Amino acid sequence: MIKAVMVMNTQGKPRLTKFYEFLPVEKQQGIIRTVFGVLCSRAENVSNFMEADSIFGPDSRLVYKHYATLYFVFVFDSSENELAMLDLIQVFVETLDKCFRNVCELDIVFNYSKLHTILDEIIFGGQVLETSSAEVMKVVEEISRQESASNSIGLVTKTVSGWRNR
Repeated sequence: MIKAVMVMNTQGKPRLTKFYEFLPVEKQQGIIRTVFGVLCSRAENVSNFMEADSIFGPDSRLVYKHYATLYFVFVFDSSENELAMLDLIQVFVETLDKCFRNVCELDIVFNYSKLHTILDEIIFGGQVLETSSAEVMKVVEEISRQESASNSIGLVTKTVSGWRNR
């Protein structure tokens, strides 16, 4: 089971955090700081996998990938395969790249709800649902089409003169 997904910049500012088990906000913030401290202290030439027992409790592993100015971090238990989790990060980033045309930190900051939609299509309740970037994009595009259609229906111009004629 996946315990958490985090995307943070190289200064340690969280851009996306999703915990799949209940933790108080203060504990979540402490975990994010600890994870960032550990990632920054690791050398470039070491493995992207690490034990996370001291951070998340027993039976916890952490995998991360550093792309440009962002760290993508997945925390999971022993029921998940480490290489599959690394591949899942790749699927998540590929989907973001397709959605935002070469994703950057600002895309994540200003499209928060779309980012959560993408993540929810890939992982829901800590369980992996979809591992195909193309399938996730189909769903995201359909949701965008439906949102556009519902917004255009709801946009009826209301003028003062229209109210007077009623």
